Amino acid sequence: MWIQPEEVLLAGALWVSERANPFFILQRRRGHGRGGGLSGLLVGTLDVVLDSSARVAPYRILLQTADSQIYWNIACGSSRKEITEHWDWLESNLLQTISIFDNDEDVTTFVKGKICGIIAEENRLKPSNEQEEDSGKFREAELKMRRLFGMPDEEKLVNYYSCSYWKGRVPRQGWLYLSVNHLCFYSFLLGKEVTLVVQWTEVTQLEKNATLLFPESIRVSTRHTEHFFSMFLNINDTFKLMEQLANIAMRQLLDNEAFAADRSLPKPCKTLKNVSVLKRDLDARAKNERYRAMFRLTQDERLDGHTDCTLWTPFAKMHVVGQLFISNNYICFNSKEEDLCQLIIPLREVSIVEKADSSSVLPCPVSISTKNKMTFLFANLKDRDFLVQRISDFLQRTPDSSWGDTSPLSLIGQSVRQSQLRLRYHSGLPTASQGLLQLYHQDALEDLGPKAMKEKMKEEAWNIHFSEFGRGVCMYRTSRTRELVLNGIPERLRGELWLLFSGAQNEMASHPGYYGDLVEQAMGLCSLATEEIERDLHRSMPEHRAFQNEMGIAALRRVLTAYAHRNPGIGYCQAMNIVTSVLLLYCTEEEAFWLLVALCERMLPDYYNTRVVGALVDQGVFEELTRAFLPLLYEHMQELGVISTISLSWFLTLFLSVMPFDSAVLLVDCFFYEGIKVTFQVALAVLHDNMDALLACSDEGEAMTILGRYLDNVVNKQTVAPPIPHLHALLTSGDEPPPEIDVFDLIKSSYEKFGSLRSDVIEQMRFKQRLKVIQSLEDTAKRSVVRAMMTESAFSIEELEELYCLFKSKHMTSCYWGSTSSAAERHDPSLPYLEQYRIDPVQFAQLFSALAPWTCGGHTSTLSARLFRLLDQNQDVLVNFKEFITGLSGMYHGDMTEKLKLLYKLHLPPALCPEEAESALEAAHFFTEDEPRDFSCLTSVFKAETTCDSASLSEVKDYKYYLRMWAKEKEPKRETIKDLPRMNQEQFIELCKTLYNMFSEEPLEQQLYHSIATVASLLLRIGEVGKKFNNGGKKTDIAAQAPPINPQGEEGPGEGLSGESQVCQALADAQLEPAAPQTPDDETKDDTSVSSYSVVSSGSLQCEDIADDTVLIGGGEQRRGSVLDVDWSITFEQVLASMLTEPPLVDYFEKKRDIQAKMAACKAQRAVERQTSSTSDHELTQHST
Repeated sequence: MWIQPEEVLLAGALWVSERANPFFILQRRRGHGRGGGLSGLLVGTLDVVLDSSARVAPYRILLQTADSQIYWNIACGSSRKEITEHWDWLESNLLQTISIFDNDEDVTTFVKGKICGIIAEENRLKPSNEQEEDSGKFREAELKMRRLFGMPDEEKLVNYYSCSYWKGRVPRQGWLYLSVNHLCFYSFLLGKEVTLVVQWTEVTQLEKNATLLFPESIRVSTRHTEHFFSMFLNINDTFKLMEQLANIAMRQLLDNEAFAADRSLPKPCKTLKNVSVLKRDLDARAKNERYRAMFRLTQDERLDGHTDCTLWTPFAKMHVVGQLFISNNYICFNSKEEDLCQLIIPLREVSIVEKADSSSVLPCPVSISTKNKMTFLFANLKDRDFLVQRISDFLQRTPDSSWGDTSPLSLIGQSVRQSQLRLRYHSGLPTASQGLLQLYHQDALEDLGPKAMKEKMKEEAWNIHFSEFGRGVCMYRTSRTRELVLNGIPERLRGELWLLFSGAQNEMASHPGYYGDLVEQAMGLCSLATEEIERDLHRSMPEHRAFQNEMGIAALRRVLTAYAHRNPGIGYCQAMNIVTSVLLLYCTEEEAFWLLVALCERMLPDYYNTRVVGALVDQGVFEELTRAFLPLLYEHMQELGVISTISLSWFLTLFLSVMPFDSAVLLVDCFFYEGIKVTFQVALAVLHDNMDALLACSDEGEAMTILGRYLDNVVNKQTVAPPIPHLHALLTSGDEPPPEIDVFDLIKSSYEKFGSLRSDVIEQMRFKQRLKVIQSLEDTAKRSVVRAMMTESAFSIEELEELYCLFKSKHMTSCYWGSTSSAAERHDPSLPYLEQYRIDPVQFAQLFSALAPWTCGGHTSTLSARLFRLLDQNQDVLVNFKEFITGLSGMYHGDMTEKLKLLYKLHLPPALCPEEAESALEAAHFFTEDEPRDFSCLTSVFKAETTCDSASLSEVKDYKYYLRMWAKEKEPKRETIKDLPRMNQEQFIELCKTLYNMFSEEPLEQQLYHSIATVASLLLRIGEVGKKFNNGGKKTDIAAQAPPINPQGEEGPGEGLSGESQVCQALADAQLEPAAPQTPDDETKDDTSVSSYSVVSSGSLQCEDIADDTVLIGGGEQRRGSVLDVDWSITFEQVLASMLTEPPLVDYFEKKRDIQAKMAACKAQRAVERQTSSTSDHELTQHST
């Protein structure tokens, strides 16, 4: 490729000149190509170990002038072909022009300008999303990676690092290449080469550790092996990038979402030396994720920048040091000291941003005022003017809010909710304006007891807090806020504060009317999710009076159905009904909907998908935390297998299903403020309180009973609501009720004993567990598939596992290297495991050519396409694993009859498409008239036929008869050879062509050619005899019903030769395909040109004159598109009987084939033996498997 001209002082060092003219030199790197000796080995080693400033590409072109000692590097290439093209261009386009220049400086300036112009034009012509911003050095490293590891152009390098790879006990110094989908390592030391390629989707564990043997190393584990890398310059940076790439791969396995580069990133002011665009993208993603998690913001929020500053806090009368964050919709502040102060200001609430007067006490201040009359003062800003300009830019893009901006946010529970009623859905619904609890409490008399007084005192404490710290989204969040939350949120404020702390308030504000639209769209739709919702509606808190009538049930239905419509990837999952019913008690429908969005998509990621992956991940985190905090109990609980049983229900429902409602709702308060760490803390506290009893348990049931009783008796003594009976508690109370546990004491204990848990540590643990869980689920899926296919194929368990891995790998490859259809469309997690992964014709052809025992040379692709059409029963142009194995098993493990039957079907519709057999449609019509029973076989070969006697339909039968008929229809009818349709002449020609191609690489090639020629001649004669027989019996009927298909009157002596001529011409064409070009001279037509048997013209012989050892070469008057004899046909029985007369053909089809070697070669295709530096003179073929 052309590169920006660079100075080179020593042109000869480490390079060999191969071509030269007065102005340009083409050079090859020493050690690259054949030969090189010791110097080549040393140079290759230096290149790998030091990565010197010399170009990594093995070829380059230098610009030289006679009077100057300085050379200019203007082009480089990874192959001789590429660099030769550049050299030829220079000689034909520039050499003559620059030869007339008088001044060498002018030559240099002209050539440099020309090269820069070419590069600029190449970038201009590229689509905007492909324009490269990477430095030349980085692009060369990417080229080197593709050359070394056989990667296609679609594989993008993210970064590369110098490190050591421990092979055994010997460290091999080299380079680690981290691409979007692979981890690759390359080392070349004194002639010894080490290459390693690991797909990120195969990684099961990623750890950074330091041991005596591997000091400060990174361990990458797959299912079968471990790899250790050490000696990094910056191990933390490398490990973070590896974590990100492994996370992206896990996301691919989970929902088949391929990595998509972010094209909206701002361009850097200058090209960064060794940082790719993708690395910048991933760094920005990591920052965005931390920013969104810190302030509970929506998934589309992107951090624009952050800076150190101070915030004036009026409640504390002091300046708090922290960081200011600016994004497209928010201004956020977080103090450096944890829990001191946090602030979120939505730009939709901002009215004024201005620079205040600077002073020695308050340098560079910025004042931000909101529409509810709050003012925030930030100071000590380094680049105040730029900051104000950025905020102003974002403010201009922020649409005016339709919410009640003029009213204070303190009225959020009234005026704003009332205005929402006028949006999309029925404003008359009570649940549109109030929570269910308010509706059922409004009729109750006011209670003036001590509990009610305590509740009023809580409300008053919050009101004081609001007056001091602000209310609504712009409230200062401090340690005082946390204390109030831990003491319990008053029922009247619960819905408002849940919305605020979860971030759902912001999402609802930016999507007015969205919920109403969803309700309208989803109503009346029927799907699997809606059926599951209907089934679970009456199981959602049946003990609460709010859900004992249609009003509460209808509200729950609308919210769950609307969410299933919004996110069909999740749809509906059990436990969502329990959580949503609690949200509806305190919130309006729309608020409950947005809280559910926050829970499912941000606060509990992947919890509620079909495989509850998020809950399983947190279950693993909980086990790890138990091992760290309660090691003795952990060992005992692992023996009993209790942790995995209890934690799933605890986490999925946030304790709502295992604890009395009034107690569990306090944990939900803490969860919305603190996040998942509260759930872990309380779960650990529950185990700690029951440690002695659990250690004394002898089985799982006893441990479950102890924990169940404990949680049943966690009570909230401060609640003012009437007690709600806890059904589980009633069933497990026993004779002597255990002592009650105050939920406030439990929460306080959890913070005292386990409050050291940090959210960032939990996220790190989640990543580690996510790798294990997803890979474990993949292994479970593989085992399920193998078990299901064991009864349907003759492959062994090990072979099926290997085939499944290859099939899935081919599917996954399409996620990131492109395909004819989207991989996401071809992966449906709701389907059975056998049908989840599907491949298209291109990928099927690759697997067929690698694994199929029938190799047909240039005809292989045609045969593959036919088999694909045969297996594609539902005609969606996709084949699943079950269908794939069905076809493959027939080729490997069927007897001769089964193999021939499959081969026979491959030359009938639907396998044989109209373009391949022009007369197939006429033949189908002909067979339909003659034999109606065969029509279904023509349309669907693999589907079992079910026939029903039409006379029986008119008779009245009892239900048992219909049940028997239904069961009979469900049973697959075994296909016999008599069910196969007849084969016409053109289909037979295609069959002969396929058979002829199949034997080209066999040891007994000549005998097989002889046999197939004999069989073809025999079948042609059989077809002719059958035609005469059929025509004799049907002459009268055909004449009466329709004009004759064959216009010729009587069969002449040459008519029977038409079919033979076609077959023989096809055989001749097929023979010439794999053979080398032959000269037309007569001498070359010896015994080896076609075969060892005679070659004669079919036009000069009758059928009876053809010897058994003769191959027929069709006459010139016959051609591919000529009219065929449509009366001619043969049956499968005739094909089978003819084949059985030839022992070589019988041996060929009865021979047992071993798929192990084919699978090993297919696996090695990705890890193909790389050519070392000493033998890589030829261009390396890039494999895009």
